[in-house]
Amino acid sequence: MTAAWLLPIVATIVAAASGAIIASVLPNDQHAIWTVTICYILWGCGVPLAMFTMVIYFQRLTFHHLPPREVLVSVFLPLGPLGQGAFCIIQLGKDAMALFGRNNYVPAAPMAGQIFYVAGILMAFVMWGFGLVWLFFALSSISRMRFPFNLGWWGFTFPLGVYTVATTTLAKELPSLFFKVLGTIFSVVVTLLWIVVACGTVWFGFHGKLIFAPCVADWEAKEQRKVYKE
Repeated sequence: MTAAWLLPIVATIVAAASGAIIASVLPNDQHAIWTVTICYILWGCGVPLAMFTMVIYFQRLTFHHLPPREVLVSVFLPLGPLGQGAFCIIQLGKDAMALFGRNNYVPAAPMAGQIFYVAGILMAFVMWGFGLVWLFFALSSISRMRFPFNLGWWGFTFPLGVYTVATTTLAKELPSLFFKVLGTIFSVVVTLLWIVVACGTVWFGFHGKLIFAPCVADWEAKEQRKVYKE
């Protein structure tokens, strides 16, 4: 098992975040409310399932060992659902605060939109903090062994990118100098990583060393060790 198991799940959270952005610009309030409602449901489907998967993945790391070096970059993938989920719940809270009050969406609670917004900030804080733990695990993992360049290095960009978006969104909503500085640092790091990975992709692709299957490479290495022992 690797953190790649999270990839199908994070798609649900990305869809919810995209819908939240779209809802903020829809001219029809009823369409926007339905979009926000569906996005909350999608968020509720994706985030808890991602948490369950991360628990299983953490157990695998605890009782076994790190993933093979060819797919070691996958240790950053848990930042994806956490960062995207944190941004999504803040954006949905902003939409709810703008829409629910003027449309009497929850008649028994006129301030429901503000409650949704504050709850979103709180949940985003929790997810951001959990992401910080996984960032520490990931940095500790890649510092323990060397790993070759392959297409999996693009796994650096999306998880760190959405975690950066969550950081800058918290900086904007609070506002907080701490998150502003940290968001700026993360943004610079992600930009530099993207440039490095893009240049590496072009370079290794041009020299024909880019496309290979890590599982096959691992199998070949095991076969070579068997032959050597014989």
